[in-house]
Amino acid sequence: MVVCGDDGLAHRLAAELRGVYDEQVTLVVPPATRVARQPVVGRARASALLDRVSAAVTRAAGNGNGNGNGADGRTAGAGGVHTSQPPGAVRLLDASEASEAVLAEAGVERATALALVYDDDETNIRAALTARRLNPRLRLVLRLYNRRLGQHIEALLDQAATLASGGTDGEAEPFDTSTTVLSDADTAAPALAATAVAGTTKVVQTDGLMLRAVERPPPRPGEVADAGLCTLALLSATASDPAGADGSEGSGEQGPQLLPDERAIAAATGRGTVVLETVSYAGPALPAGRSVVPLGSLVSRRLRWSFAGIVGCVVALAIASMAVTGERPLRATYLTLLDLFAINNPAIGEPAGRQILQLLSGLVGLLLLPVLVAAVLEALGTFRSGTALRRPPRGLSGHVVLLGVGKIGTRVLTRLRELKIPVVCVEGDPEARGLATARRLRVPVVLGDVTQEGVLEAAKIHRAHALLALTSADTTNLEAVLYARSVRPDLRVVLRLYDDDFATAVYRTLRAAHPHALTRSRSVSHLAAPAFAGAMLGRQILGAIPVERRVLLFAAVDVARHPQLEGRTVAQAFRAGAWRVLALDTAAPGERALAPDPETGGPGRPSGLVWDLPPTYVLRPEDRVVLAATRRGLAELLGRRRREGAGA
Repeated sequence: MVVCGDDGLAHRLAAELRGVYDEQVTLVVPPATRVARQPVVGRARASALLDRVSAAVTRAAGNGNGNGNGADGRTAGAGGVHTSQPPGAVRLLDASEASEAVLAEAGVERATALALVYDDDETNIRAALTARRLNPRLRLVLRLYNRRLGQHIEALLDQAATLASGGTDGEAEPFDTSTTVLSDADTAAPALAATAVAGTTKVVQTDGLMLRAVERPPPRPGEVADAGLCTLALLSATASDPAGADGSEGSGEQGPQLLPDERAIAAATGRGTVVLETVSYAGPALPAGRSVVPLGSLVSRRLRWSFAGIVGCVVALAIASMAVTGERPLRATYLTLLDLFAINNPAIGEPAGRQILQLLSGLVGLLLLPVLVAAVLEALGTFRSGTALRRPPRGLSGHVVLLGVGKIGTRVLTRLRELKIPVVCVEGDPEARGLATARRLRVPVVLGDVTQEGVLEAAKIHRAHALLALTSADTTNLEAVLYARSVRPDLRVVLRLYDDDFATAVYRTLRAAHPHALTRSRSVSHLAAPAFAGAMLGRQILGAIPVERRVLLFAAVDVARHPQLEGRTVAQAFRAGAWRVLALDTAAPGERALAPDPETGGPGRPSGLVWDLPPTYVLRPEDRVVLAATRRGLAELLGRRRREGAGA
């Protein structure tokens, strides 16, 4: 396996392939000075901010000290994986870009798969075209932000591989030379958005398919916990301890248990659970057209009251005209309007009452003129600002404040709007790419530096439901969270942090300082790396759900040539702690998920799924199933399959 990248995702992906799947990995990264220089300053400043909180929280002081060492150790490893991996575990090549010579030196011609996870789309596409020419049978995994472009590139590279192999190799597996386009933003956005939802709901959304997993507290004595469709995980025993660590793979028996069996569920007392609650159609995205300006917003309340007053005066004058002249109501109203607009004949020689009414009507007409001018100006201003960024309304409450609308923030914003959750965005760059999306979705935006006083207040942070800090700077995210917690200590906060060790230290300290508030620190590379690794190994990953510091994968797998599945019932195929069959894809083999997904630009998603499979259903070779699996469980499935192929 060859991994090329220039940020933390490349290092974590290499560690994932080596540590979980036991693959031979070559990592191509820029020199250490180029990678490590920028994050060091941000994390050093953020560590100083964190130390201020740690000093006030005695029980978390040790975490604050450990954080500094962890951050330094991680930074030193940014230039080479050998600083954080055992010697010889990963072959490291220092190169500024993945040129043809660098790819050849990395062994692409003999490699099984290549992952291109540079932050720049053009760099990944250029390297992918070169790699496909060097090795037509290479499995490619690209990190692209542009979804539409990803669809075309995927089709182009797959066609090139088919033509190069002659299109006659019927024995080859369909994923051997496939091209998979993924986005770390799309992979991590559902989990980040779901963390801000009440109940810490996890969501994996595909083409017309939504998997919702929700955390449920441990049942009270005498109560029976609702397992939903199935129980995906048991939370760690320290989940309710404010000073406890977020469960990880090294937590032992106290950590979370993924895919437990019925015996483990019955024996787990006092533990929360993660259950599959619903599976339903997510529906189309919000319309992309220009929003219609509401009629009520064309004029202000003051102008509406002014118009009402003038109408009242006209009615009073018409009634008075009826009483004075004895005219019928319709004619009296007509004469009053003629006097109002100064187009009636002067009331010369008529009774004094009629002359007085004509003068009063003219006066009301003079008052009407400035009101009409103001209404026209306000309407023009409303139409002019209809395409501009909205401001948060005065009575807004219970919303999510989203800091940063870059690549990650834009995807999270879209997910939140699909879940019908009110959002207020805060962005310091007027040219940020996500502002167009916010304008299209009619989402209120506050432009300004979040670290400046008054910016979060303008976003109504004191009445917000949650805060999502997703900017690219660790120090900005941490400073915003600390300030928000000072304004509202019980606010639910979710941080995006560059470094996993630093994220763990921040999580422990903030949770110890605010035990009654929900705190989550997430690394995008931590959430995205399993999906990229699975795609490199030929698995069609539908999504990933974080369970504390661990990850549960959802994948579509062909039953054929998998002895752990083929010929077994659904109950027999279940392996506690490894994998569990959730659904059956009933589509014909030729119609299954090989076309690009229009939502993500990645591989197609299964359709025609049957979720209520009986435990006695026997899995046939032609079946395709959707299963939930741990990373090691997925590795075991693939490892057995690979050894069988080698023996044959």
